Amino acid sequence: MTPTATTMRKVAAVVLVVVVAACRCSDAAVPCNAGQLTVCAGAIAGGAKPTAACCSSLRAQQGCFCQFAKDPRYGRYVNSPNARRAVTSCGIAVPRCH
Repeated sequence: MTPTATTMRKVAAVVLVVVVAACRCSDAAVPCNAGQLTVCAGAIAGGAKPTAACCSSLRAQQGCFCQFAKDPRYGRYVNSPNARRAVTSCGIAVPRCH
């Protein structure tokens, strides 16, 4: 299936937002870096099956999910149904954020 222009724009937007808004946070055990999730752009924006590299990045940033979800710059991507599918496809529990 060939991606549509709309899908490609969404993927580009996710990648751009994640790269530009990459966050390093000192209060987490692992430094939060949303830029590491760019390998998941196809899964998060387009609903593609997450790659092994995507799953690895999701696991590395798992403790940061709630922080990313609350960030207005990219929370809508992290909270999307595709993101939730990607997380569960990688065998990671979707966190409950308060």
